[in-house]
Amino acid sequence: MDLFETEDNRAPPGAVVSVVRAEDGLLLRVARWTPQAAAPPRGCVAVLQGRAECIEKYFETIGELLARNFVVVALDWRGQGLSERELPNRRKGHIDDFSLYRRDIAALVADVLEPHCPRPWFALAHSMGAAILLSAARAGLSPFSRIVATAPMIEIAGVSRPHLTRAIIEALDIFGLGAHFIPGGGETSSMTRPYAGNPLTSDPARYARNARIVAAAPQLALGDPTIGWLNAAFRVTNAFADADFPRRLSTPLLAFGAGADVVVSMQAAARFVAHMKAGRLIVLAQARHEILQERDAIRAQFWAAFDAFVPGAQVAHRATAAPAPVDARSRRWLRRLARPFFSRQTPRAVS
Repeated sequence: MDLFETEDNRAPPGAVVSVVRAEDGLLLRVARWTPQAAAPPRGCVAVLQGRAECIEKYFETIGELLARNFVVVALDWRGQGLSERELPNRRKGHIDDFSLYRRDIAALVADVLEPHCPRPWFALAHSMGAAILLSAARAGLSPFSRIVATAPMIEIAGVSRPHLTRAIIEALDIFGLGAHFIPGGGETSSMTRPYAGNPLTSDPARYARNARIVAAAPQLALGDPTIGWLNAAFRVTNAFADADFPRRLSTPLLAFGAGADVVVSMQAAARFVAHMKAGRLIVLAQARHEILQERDAIRAQFWAAFDAFVPGAQVAHRATAAPAPVDARSRRWLRRLARPFFSRQTPRAVS
């Protein structure tokens, strides 16, 4: 399997692209990069994408992690990117249960992280990727020392009459319609829709760049989710709603909420993180759902917090763009966060 480049979206040099096999036989695309710095790498960051995304969408972010002297691995989850699909129609975003994604994590650990990547291991997970990882962490199956989550999918936003909606979706799944698109859904990729009114980013240049990725490689595109995927997502987010779930998570978490997010609920993320022993939420007031695809000023705020939270990152590359506004509570916590981590590089729980 290859990586697909466009003129304004070049892969960082030195990629090692491989195929790993999950325990149920599905083939998954993985790419790995090693920084070129003379100093030993500071660890490894695994980039775990959201729904309907692909490795190519994170080339810019991967380059920024390499500049911070981390080994980087990126995975296409089963059912998207160039990984094997669950259904014959490649445009259907489908899963029967989110626990199946844990097989992807296990394959990543066994075939890539363990043999090729120095510890400590950190995760940078977006939306659905964060939901997968938090669920795995609750089950004791996360291999990562720390988790950074952008717009974590703790609850899907904009669901009217949620109890009734969930009951209808579950009934449709039970009656054998799980492989059908959700009502009103279809094969059109969100990466190809017009910029105006999009819920993902306020950066027109990055939005256009991502559209050119799937125009150049249509096999990367994914349409709307299936009824089965939505039912599985409702099950995992329903589990997150139990206050005991975050209380039992011990992995330190830094979560970023997007102030203008209409895809996932920032309020649900705030409630979730508030119950964690070692978790904090920073709200980027002007950001839409895809924080790492946002304008430079918003991304600079993200990287400032990332560098304070992930041991070793703070002495490497610095973003120079002016930061975007964050809410007052997040700003106060960010100042507290920076103090211990700028003075040492050993992991410690956030309190």
